[in-house]
Amino acid sequence: MRRFQEQPVASREAFRIREKMPSTQKPMRYGHTEGHTDVCFDDTGSCIVTCGSDGDVRIWENLDDDDPKSINVGEKAYSFALKNGRLVTAVSNNTVQIHTFPEGAPDGILTRFTTNANHVVFNRDGTKIAAGSSDFMVKVVEVTDSSQQKTFRGHDAPVLSLSFDPQDAFLTSASCDGSVRIWKISDQTCVTSWPLLRKCNDVINAKSICRLAWQPKSGKLLAVPVEKVVKLYRRETWDNQFDLSDNFITQTLSIVTWSPCGQYVAAGSVDGCIAVWNVDTQECMERMKHEKSYTICGLAWHPKGGQIAYTDTEGNLGLLENVCNRDGKKSGGKASSAVTKDYNDLFDEDDDFLNTDLIEPRSSPKVLSNEEDDDDDDLMLASGHPRQRGAIIEDDENSLDAALMKVNSNLEKDDDNDQNGSIPVLPISTTQRPFYDGPMPTPQQKPFQSGSTPSHLTHRFMVWNSIGIIRCYNDEQDNAIDVEFHDTSIHHATHLPNSLNHTMADLSSEAILLACESTEELASKLHCVHFSSWDSNKEWTVDMPKDEDIEAICLGQGWAACATSAMLTRVFTIGGVQKEIFSLPGSVVSMAGHGEQLVVIYHRGTGFDGDQCLGVQLIELGKKKRQVLRGDPLPLTRKSYLMWVGFSAEGTPCYVDSEGIVKMLNRGLGNTWIPVCDTREYCKGKSDHYWVIGIHENPQQLRCIPCKGARFPPTLPRPAVAILSFKLPYCQITTEKGQMEEQFWRSVVFHNHLDYLSKNGYEYDENAKNEAAKEQQELLMKLFALSCKLEREFRCVELADFMTQNAVNLAIKYASRSRKLILAQRLSEMAVEKATEMAAPEEDDDEEDDFRNHLNAGYSNSATEWSQPRVRNLLHEQEMEDSKEADAVEEVEEMPEMQKFKGQNPFCKTVGLPEMSTPKSAVITSSSQGRVNPFKVLANQKDPTAHSANILDNMSKFSKNTPTPNSRAVNKQKSPVIKPLIPKPKSKQALAATFFQPRPAHAGGKTVEEREEKAENILPEIQPAATENTENKRPKTGFQMWLEENRESILADNPDLEEADIIKEGMSRFRVLSSDERMVWTEKAKGGAASNSAEAKKRKRPTDAKNEGKEKLEEKSKEESSLPKKRKPLDPSTNVRLSAFAFKQS
Repeated sequence: MRRFQEQPVASREAFRIREKMPSTQKPMRYGHTEGHTDVCFDDTGSCIVTCGSDGDVRIWENLDDDDPKSINVGEKAYSFALKNGRLVTAVSNNTVQIHTFPEGAPDGILTRFTTNANHVVFNRDGTKIAAGSSDFMVKVVEVTDSSQQKTFRGHDAPVLSLSFDPQDAFLTSASCDGSVRIWKISDQTCVTSWPLLRKCNDVINAKSICRLAWQPKSGKLLAVPVEKVVKLYRRETWDNQFDLSDNFITQTLSIVTWSPCGQYVAAGSVDGCIAVWNVDTQECMERMKHEKSYTICGLAWHPKGGQIAYTDTEGNLGLLENVCNRDGKKSGGKASSAVTKDYNDLFDEDDDFLNTDLIEPRSSPKVLSNEEDDDDDDLMLASGHPRQRGAIIEDDENSLDAALMKVNSNLEKDDDNDQNGSIPVLPISTTQRPFYDGPMPTPQQKPFQSGSTPSHLTHRFMVWNSIGIIRCYNDEQDNAIDVEFHDTSIHHATHLPNSLNHTMADLSSEAILLACESTEELASKLHCVHFSSWDSNKEWTVDMPKDEDIEAICLGQGWAACATSAMLTRVFTIGGVQKEIFSLPGSVVSMAGHGEQLVVIYHRGTGFDGDQCLGVQLIELGKKKRQVLRGDPLPLTRKSYLMWVGFSAEGTPCYVDSEGIVKMLNRGLGNTWIPVCDTREYCKGKSDHYWVIGIHENPQQLRCIPCKGARFPPTLPRPAVAILSFKLPYCQITTEKGQMEEQFWRSVVFHNHLDYLSKNGYEYDENAKNEAAKEQQELLMKLFALSCKLEREFRCVELADFMTQNAVNLAIKYASRSRKLILAQRLSEMAVEKATEMAAPEEDDDEEDDFRNHLNAGYSNSATEWSQPRVRNLLHEQEMEDSKEADAVEEVEEMPEMQKFKGQNPFCKTVGLPEMSTPKSAVITSSSQGRVNPFKVLANQKDPTAHSANILDNMSKFSKNTPTPNSRAVNKQKSPVIKPLIPKPKSKQALAATFFQPRPAHAGGKTVEEREEKAENILPEIQPAATENTENKRPKTGFQMWLEENRESILADNPDLEEADIIKEGMSRFRVLSSDERMVWTEKAKGGAASNSAEAKKRKRPTDAKNEGKEKLEEKSKEESSLPKKRKPLDPSTNVRLSAFAFKQS
């Protein structure tokens, strides 16, 4: 790297080699639909003119012009030329026609071809045009007299491009046959031909459109883009003088154009690169890269230099400013870019000392500013102004060692010294500061209406949503608005005049909302057509204050809103009453409404490096007004902008960005945004897009319109609506596990709206909620089974945490069948925890209820419903692998006789364990505490008999009514009824030791009655021998009496058995006995009270004839409590729950 001579190190550091970014490259904007797009300046350079495949010629006052004049010249425009107020276009009807400019009035047809013309050009004075067609012919036509035509034949393929010699002696043409020909106009002969291009059979297959050009004024050189170089041929001799190339160009060049001074050549490539060369020095002066690497198909130099307009094959228009002017120097004036003006405050402007010209050697490149240069040997003099940069000297065999800046006006240029490389050394100002080299700010996105096409179109959609379509026609024949409803029962189609030039619209099932911008005479207006009003006056209009324009509008249920340029949001009733006004932190981008919800998107700051910095506010305008989202950042895809914002049909906020990513508000995760679809995955072509018009959560549908080669659909023919499916971007979506995870969470996200509707008092489909829950639990069970097969037991527990009680029961059953005992135990504990969590919130709600209600709830439902999921877990495990003691545990929880026992863990070993003390108040135990016995009587009660009578009395009264949800609550106060069973410390070990033992083979075929008798008889033996009050002592059961007599026989056969194993073996032997034998032991235990059995049969509930043992116990409890009335049978629902709680369903 070369440095300035004799400069201090600190000063030399200001000159750094870096890759330059074009600081005056304005962001591109939408100009036309996708396809070939041409561009030029008018004769004075006051406006930019473009044409595109949409058949329109647009006149732009500048790049920021949001309302360009549009002239429709045909269905599709392939090329155009402009000179002396005449606009010549090559259109799709195979004609070359002429219009007046800028009026756009048709002025006849100049010539016709058998196929479409691909390129038209004017000669220097605008008296002739040349047109080349796909029928291989070239024609030269007099503009004033179209009958004067000359035809040039010789090409063997479609003609790509043409160029007039400035002296009107020669015409150059390029063709798909690979040749570039020079024609002599006077005698229509081919002077020479060069085989320079790749051959192809049609223009659309051509790698390059080969837009060649003659040097202005003199016409000494002809520039032809060939592959990665620009070849320059000398006039008359037709020799190749030299080639212009640069390492920056990596793809084929397709178009060249000369600067008005004839000193510079600009060329564009198929990958979006633009380079500018100095023809005298053959140096590359400017380098620019298209922001999205689209093919450059149009290139035009401003008539006065300094600017280059360009277009791409996507229909976008761009502008380069401060390009080399006609004197070979950089344009010293400030860039006219609005971006520059907006962000000048970011930089220092203390560069007043730089008020003189650069010393510019003849062999050195001209001074650059705001250009791209990727040569490693460039030197840049830093300037204090962000838009002007110092001299850049590129090292090659002709370049100088350094460039100098003049610090006073007395210094003169010395070309001779420049040629010899001898340059005087000048000091550099110490006030000089490095230029800004950080991220460049992104121009802010302009406001738009969701579901609308660009406002400059003559025929456009003002809105397309789930209610209907509003079209706007603004042409010479008509200026009107058509409203069409998808459901004609809402309202019939409507035709409205558009005398105020409304540009914004929204549509709901109640009204049509329109808005227009202000003019010099009229204020910005908000106009509403309230067609659902019951009175005769259905329209109202509101004028905005002076200098306040409406930028976005929306409708909700019973209200309308607009956001204005004053950064205000104004809310109105649907009838026109002004309501709230609130300020926005930034300028609005878009807004949408649904029901009582209003979402506003606005600029919350300045984005950088192509990113937008947007914020979102979500406000509920109902009776309880609240702000849900308080200006949170709106997450967009990198380098994208907002395309659509709205609500799903169910009321969930959604939006779509320019990269096709659809995101939805996830209310279940703290109002975060989750991507639910990538529409680009469904696009067949790179330039295809989907235009979103609506989102439905149930069924899951993304309604949109496919746009071939464009972002917006045309109004005619009527576009067809496509339905896309949603897919969350989860990892490994091709695997079975990834697919089920995606389906589960998508189901969760898309059914969050049901909880929102329920919470806010809206009606919703209960069946849909149940179906969604069923679908989710099925997916969780499939994932659970898959994890079990993969031996991922920890993952199984994690999955079970998402399950409901019933699903956890199934998981326990599956784990037991899979012989995963530890997993089944953990799931069983989790089931108890879930039951505790379900019951806990209900305690607070019923804390102040009447004490008697607590008793009712505790007896009738609390013990049954709350503990039912846990009992189901036991039932499922019993069917597979658990021991016979589980039946007895169920008996403990259900039978009123158990009131007489202290809380015990039925799974603990029974030898010598002291009874644990329990608190007086009723509490719901956690998984480590075992189950609740709602029928337990506290030992320290003075009169348990009286309390028991009172409890049963309450139960009999309450059982006549249907149980209510509140009846599940457990009394937090001191209760004589509910007392938890507090387990021993060994409960878990005992559970693992006994609960999950496999069932003996001979016990599998026993009847339900046998199990009932077993459950009835086993309980006293399982209970530990502890200190008891004599008044609470329970009579022995038949099994206990049988076990006492046969204990010695069992020990003789199995001397090593512990107490729990003795009981287990005794149960097995007791079940082998016949029903009559077991009945004898049962009657023996009861003391032969046959009358009790007969009375129990009379009172047996009709819906469950198998609960004989349970009814006997209830009869016994009634006798003890001396109730005067006979208890009525429980209602069927209560009966089913109690029977499911106590016994297995057959």
